[in-house]
This record gives sequence, C-alpha cells and structure tokens, in this order.
Amino acid sequence: MELRDKVIVVTGAARGIGLGLCKRFAQESPQAIVMSDLECSSIVAAAESVGGEAVTCDVSLEEQVQRLVNDTLDKHGRIDLFCANAGIVLSGGVHASNDEWQRVMDVNFTSHLYSTRAVLPSMLERGEGCLMHTASAAGLLTSIGSASYAVSKHAAVAFAEWVSITYGNRGIQVACLCPQGVDTDMIKGGDPLSQFLQQQALSTEQVAEDVVTALREKRFLILPHGEVSRFLQNRASDHERWLKGMRKINRELLGGHDSIGDVEP
Repeated sequence: MELRDKVIVVTGAARGIGLGLCKRFAQESPQAIVMSDLECSSIVAAAESVGGEAVTCDVSLEEQVQRLVNDTLDKHGRIDLFCANAGIVLSGGVHASNDEWQRVMDVNFTSHLYSTRAVLPSMLERGEGCLMHTASAAGLLTSIGSASYAVSKHAAVAFAEWVSITYGNRGIQVACLCPQGVDTDMIKGGDPLSQFLQQQALSTEQVAEDVVTALREKRFLILPHGEVSRFLQNRASDHERWLKGMRKINRELLGGHDSIGDVEP
C-alpha cells in the first residue's frame, strides 16, 4: 500500500511506536491521520506535533472503537489503513490477578477484534483496505517475565493470520508488526529484563521506516529486528533445544521466577 492521499487510523498514537508511525506516515502526504489514545491531553499534543486528528478512545471498549471507526468514515468517507497498535505490558505469570490478565488481553488482543469487526465491512464493500496489527516478537516466540503479554501477543498474531487467510483474496491487505525491544517507555526500567531488551533496542523511527517499506511491498510479517526470523527458524527446527535456551535466559534474568520480585505462594 502506498500511503499518499490515504486515510489512516492509528491507536495508541500518543507515544512510542504509535507516535513514531504517525510521524513517518505524515511524510507520505496522506489525506488524514486519525490518532487515538486513552488520555485526552496526551493525544491532542501528539496530534498537534504531527498534523493529525486527535480522538480519545479506550480500545478495550468495543463501543468506543466502533465510534472511532464510524466518526472517521462519516468525516472522510473511508479508512484505507487501520493500525491496531495500542498495547500494554504487566509483569507476572500464573500468580497475576484475573483482572490483570483480562486487561492485557483486552488491550493487546480483543481490541484488534473490535477494530477489524468495525472497519472490515466498509473495506470489503470497496474491495480494498489494509489492516496492520502491532503484535511483538513475543507473539512469534514468547516473552520472559510476563505470561499475559506473551499469550495476548500470540493471539494477536494468530488473529492477523486468520484475517489474512480469510479476506486476503477479497482485496484486504494484512500486516503484522513483530519487533523485539523498541526504545519506548515499555522498556525504560532498570530491572534485568528491561536492561536486556535495551541492548538491542531499535528507535521508533527505525521501526516506522520498516513498516512503510513492508506496507509498500505488501508483506505480512514486519520484523524490524532481523534476528527474530532466525530465532523463529530455530524454534521450529528444534523446539526442545529452543525451550532449553529460553529456560536458561529466564534463570539468568529472573532467577527462575515469573516476574521481577515474584515469589511463589
């Protein structure tokens, strides 16, 4: 997809990867960039810096996602690219609360279902459109420290694959962004895991540049970190060896627990 004169919607656009995407998209002279996030003042400031349109939206609530889509369609007549980008991470594994698990799943996965459900009919009617899902290398491999993050990102990847398989022959382009560490607030901590991710972290500008190239080339998987492809091949070719290696990393970073400071009851 070429982005010139396109109507683009990006969730989680106030900071991090979302803001980086919007800044890069703006260089392609789109017709409109609709930027949404949870907190009003943050998204207004971000939109002003890009020349986009600010919308407050809690992506975990389907009615708000539907309103975001409907208002954009009413104003611009179409949505060419919808980037389901909002995401969160909470530490913890089996001992994390049900509410924490639900919150992560709602934002990282179910919001993708809501946005696709809302925008897909208008795209199918036109016979064209693009859906980009921000997942993570954790959705292809796994993550250390946060079980809910790994599971929710796996779900996001699986859903994106299903949408591509089901609607790819009907003019719907689907892309799935799966980076490792990116220089955002998500990995700013001083704990061993954050420090580990910071070592190979890419800038949001680098990630956004890869996204624009991949969209133009109509690639499904967007892997800004080249080593992720190799890790994925290692996982597929010898799963037992891969699990052994991941257990070693978990032991070195977290002492075998499921999060920083976790102690089993």
